[in-house]
Amino acid sequence: MIWYPYEQMKTMRQPYKIVDAEGVYLYTQDQKLIDSVSSWWCMIHGYRHPALTEAIKRQADRFSHVMLGGLTHDPALRLSEKLQAFLPGDLDYCFFSDSGSVAVEVALKMALQFNTNRGSGRDMALSLTHAYHGDTFKTMEVGDDEDYHFAFGEKKGVIHIPTQIAALEEAFAKYGDRFYCFIVEPLLQGAGGMRMYDVAFLKRARELCDAYDTLLIFDEVATGFGRTGNRFVADLVCPDILVLGKALTGGYIGHAATVANHKVFQGFYSDESRHALMHGPTFMGNALACSVALQSIKVFEQEDYMGKIRDIEAVTRREMEGFADARVKEVRIMGGCVCVEVYDAQELKGFQQFAYERGVFSRPFLNYMYAMVPYIIGEGELVQVLHVMKEWFQR
Repeated sequence: MIWYPYEQMKTMRQPYKIVDAEGVYLYTQDQKLIDSVSSWWCMIHGYRHPALTEAIKRQADRFSHVMLGGLTHDPALRLSEKLQAFLPGDLDYCFFSDSGSVAVEVALKMALQFNTNRGSGRDMALSLTHAYHGDTFKTMEVGDDEDYHFAFGEKKGVIHIPTQIAALEEAFAKYGDRFYCFIVEPLLQGAGGMRMYDVAFLKRARELCDAYDTLLIFDEVATGFGRTGNRFVADLVCPDILVLGKALTGGYIGHAATVANHKVFQGFYSDESRHALMHGPTFMGNALACSVALQSIKVFEQEDYMGKIRDIEAVTRREMEGFADARVKEVRIMGGCVCVEVYDAQELKGFQQFAYERGVFSRPFLNYMYAMVPYIIGEGELVQVLHVMKEWFQR
């Protein structure tokens, strides 16, 4: 029996069984559904993209996986080289892993050991309120959402602040010499409620991290590859460590990268063996994942995905203009994301089935009805998704 995620197994409704998928569509035995959430935000090219499928098949004909411990291979080498050229600043050193949560765990471990290696006694991390960085233990520690992390227990050594410059400056004034890192989901906080904030906060964070010699970590597992309307938020403000996942492989295989700048890498580059980063996921640098990631980035570049995202945002703003309801607290739009926040989560009870019956797969959570569509979506399909969201409040 499958133990499903984020569900009380005793009371959960029967999940929809998918029998096929292509483009933006999921197929059950009796319904054709636009996937409005891109399978947790990763399927940016949609399903069964021929070039991505072929990349996996071609690599599988050679080998599917070899460990990176004492071995290496061309797909991993080429992906690290591509990311070095593709990413801003001096984010040049790629540590691969098999999921976004693990990649964030690696980033936090890097930041902590970076300070240990140089003899620093820094023992605190700075994070945001409503933060979500994954479900492994270190990621839960810097997270701030009781709906996900209530079982973690008391958190020590982490300060959470709102996305307000005054709060940021106050935190650094009090604890700046103790912070080994400041970790953020830049511009868009996903699982914490699709919360959106201004880049000015991140620019001030960069200044303060430089002033206090604190590492700045961007968790772009969800925001990377265009979701905020930027290729990466790191193009606007460059962090010391960047974490990528989800859309890295176009959603075809779980894979992630923790990418460090020269300063961080040099903190481990030593004749002292104890200064090495002692971490090594079995499937890091998986050959199939690296091959499909390379093809995914190629499609992203060649088919003007940033233009597609601008069109998605423009259509979304047009269709949601003037939409209001007494039950709706706020409508938020950024790049390829739209969120309708309601005052009472009970107002969204039944929406998933309502959308299903109208040809849309949606998965609202808590007080948030949202869409993060595949970038290949057509205008008519996008309008259908948005109309179903609005129709729920008009019934």
